[in-house]
Amino acid sequence: PFTQAEEDKILAALSPSHMKGLSLLGGEPFEPANQRALLPLLRRTRNELPGKTIWCYSGYLFESLRDSQVGEYSQELLKELDVLVDGPFVLEKKDLSLRFRGSSNQRLIDVPASLRAGAAVLWDGAE
Repeated sequence: PFTQAEEDKILAALSPSHMKGLSLLGGEPFEPANQRALLPLLRRTRNELPGKTIWCYSGYLFESLRDSQVGEYSQELLKELDVLVDGPFVLEKKDLSLRFRGSSNQRLIDVPASLRAGAAVLWDGAE
């Protein structure tokens, strides 16, 4: 079970300065059943470790998440992310030369810029 103790362990592991951030992946972070538990972790990470980046890998597209087509808290979760790698992994589009993703249909989205623009803005990698 994902308990307060597990959340505490995650934040403790993120606290050293050499840890740059948190990546959410595997299973599906935006699965509606996962959203309610995930939101407090992301908010706590933002509040207690404000210099850390938060990335999320999801098979859902940014537009579906932004428009609340996936679960009750998808918009709130997006607000806590820095980068969203969206779209399912497609074996036929597998490309090992791609940075931070496995298939060419997946996008690296700058979430704060995208929410401001109202449309997906690709992450440029300048960190």
